[in-house]
Amino acid sequence: MTLKEAMQTLESLGSEQTRKIYRRHGAAEPMFGVSFANFNKLQKKIGCNHALAQELWATGNFDARVLATMIADPQATTSELLDQWVMDLEGYSLTDLFGKFVAQTPLARQKREKWMKSKVEFTAQAGWLLLSYAIAGGESLSEEYLKETLGFIEKHIHQSMNRVRHSMNGVLIAMGVSRPSLHPLVLATAARIGKVVVDHGETSCQTPDAAAYIAKTLAHRARKKGQ
Repeated sequence: MTLKEAMQTLESLGSEQTRKIYRRHGAAEPMFGVSFANFNKLQKKIGCNHALAQELWATGNFDARVLATMIADPQATTSELLDQWVMDLEGYSLTDLFGKFVAQTPLARQKREKWMKSKVEFTAQAGWLLLSYAIAGGESLSEEYLKETLGFIEKHIHQSMNRVRHSMNGVLIAMGVSRPSLHPLVLATAARIGKVVVDHGETSCQTPDAAAYIAKTLAHRARKKGQ
């Protein structure tokens, strides 16, 4: 599929109703408003196409960039490309998808350590997302490092940028769910932090209470295991 064919296909699949939804979730114009059901069909049709992914991203179109994260080759991705793409991020919804892609690359660890320290909101959001994926995915991370991270989150979460607060909260949840030895410390830290306030714009989305979410997830796992 050529870039022209891909863009024409995306445009044909767009709708104003989906554009309205995406705008409420932080998507920036220009966009066509393609549903994720159609994105998934396109991904299956195109497969992995790293060259096309780069061309799609370069258009600046939201839908094109979403598709780019779905068809880019994690193994062929360079450090320079990731640094370029992360600086192009203009909203949290695309940042979420970008983070899922970067988590599949060999550069994920290197990038998260750099991006977590960024003063740019969506770059830092991506960095903290990558840490939550690493924890949930079982990456070998020392307890000392994780405890230091908990201390950092407790000290800085309320003063951090909007979507960074949300991603830090996600790291708390990932630790509580995936690292049993840290469970008591995570719950104590979450209790001291209290409510994490995040502006979700004109949506019904909420930032979950970390302790309650952890308890619910572990209870669900226990029920499944007992079946």
